Amino acid sequence: MVYYANYLKFCERARTEWLRTLGVSQQTLLDEQGLAFVVRSVHADYLASARLDDALVVRTRVATLRRASIAFEQQVLRGTELLFTARVLLASIDLHRHTPVAIPASLHALLESTA
Repeated sequence: MVYYANYLKFCERARTEWLRTLGVSQQTLLDEQGLAFVVRSVHADYLASARLDDALVVRTRVATLRRASIAFEQQVLRGTELLFTARVLLASIDLHRHTPVAIPASLHALLESTA
């Protein structure tokens, strides 16, 4: 069976890949603006277990977008079977000062267009 913490890893990777498909590089945000997204909270529901060699799909969507935070709703599925759901709240921070910072306007507009 898949260890429970791995579902959070799957969701983390899915968010990164989702942003990448939008043309957003988190490394570029960090390098050029000192901006990073950090997990503020997670609400997770474990509904069924995945097993070794299961082909899993992680669905990711923006649930709420605010000035300095994004809430994602994510699902892990095996075929049509829902195995795991999570609501993950990310805060946008200035990584050098460790303080909240507004999501840049162009990125905010891009994220808003997907919601």
